[in-house]
Amino acid sequence: MLVASGSMPRLLVLFSLINLVIGSGAFVLAGILALVAEDLGVGVPVAGQAVTVYALSTAVLAPLLLVATGRWPRKRAMLLALLLFTAGNALCAAAPSLGALLVGRAVMGVGAAFVPMAAGVAVALVPPARRGQALALVFLGMSLSYVVGLPLGAWLGFAQGWQAAVWAATAASALALAAAAWFVPRHIQAPGASFAGIGALLTRGDVLAALGLTLCYFTAIFTVFSYIGPVLKALVPMDGTRLSLTLMLFGLSGVVGTLLGGAANDRFGPRPTLLLLLSTLLSMMSLLPLVAGHYAAMLAVMLVWGTAGFGMMAPQQSRLAQMAPAQAPLLLSLNTSMLYFGTALGAVVGGIAAPALGFSRLPWAGAPFAALGLLLFWRAHRSAVAKMPA
Repeated sequence: MLVASGSMPRLLVLFSLINLVIGSGAFVLAGILALVAEDLGVGVPVAGQAVTVYALSTAVLAPLLLVATGRWPRKRAMLLALLLFTAGNALCAAAPSLGALLVGRAVMGVGAAFVPMAAGVAVALVPPARRGQALALVFLGMSLSYVVGLPLGAWLGFAQGWQAAVWAATAASALALAAAAWFVPRHIQAPGASFAGIGALLTRGDVLAALGLTLCYFTAIFTVFSYIGPVLKALVPMDGTRLSLTLMLFGLSGVVGTLLGGAANDRFGPRPTLLLLLSTLLSMMSLLPLVAGHYAAMLAVMLVWGTAGFGMMAPQQSRLAQMAPAQAPLLLSLNTSMLYFGTALGAVVGGIAAPALGFSRLPWAGAPFAALGLLLFWRAHRSAVAKMPA
């Protein structure tokens, strides 16, 4: 049986744990970029492009893998994705140069196709009324990666070197692959993705606005988060231990946000939930540079920011699945592409803005993208209301 006592499939718990591993491996470098840059002989903004390469690979190549394996059994496709993610991690850990590191990050990005695969299975396994909570459960692992993987990676990196942190992520990825091979059922009643109907979807204004929203708010978030270690140290000077603790608390706020976002989606609907969370995200990004030098105030702003930022994923995906239920796997894949295009664009924007603004004011470089996302959402919402029958 796949259904747990709380009427949520047990398989989704496994997917959440695997997403914990993927999130930890994907973003472990964010807290130790200074170490990577020093060891490889490059600047921090240049080292930050490891985030860009991973994100672009996930945005462009992962959907191709998703479609190429669309007719495969879901288990076989998931195992291939996890194998690629593990191999990419190992290449990064052994990388002697920035070029080799970027190649490994690109391979990891292809393997991150597991994430939309898991989301598609989650949508297929539960009724629409439970969709928000199912997606929140699957993406809870991503939130937990900021509680567990990122702080542990920062602590291990500062104690033993950045390669040690990446080798630890590689080992965790290998365990995730073994767990999927053992526990994922051979036959799952969930559709794969295909490009059928993509032309019609991409001519719909509501779909384009929704995808644009994902692009904007992830650009806003990763303008800062790609350089989170240097940003936190610029706001309030701190050692590696305090940095790890701060990252862990920020991750906990993400866990809270993920759960609240899923629950609010099922109770109030995706639109009111997204409006509140987007407004909060913009407010906190605008406020963060103003609390520099005050650790308690900075932490409070970061916690609210984390809650709002992580809370948007479940209602956004639920909203997309409502737009075209029969093409939900494709829409979720496109949404994931926008997520990672935003991640890549944010890393580039942050790298360009940091020398001019300084790391402490980097949130102001991301805030305009949050404002643009809010504008897109508001215009799409007004258009939808105008089309409703009186």
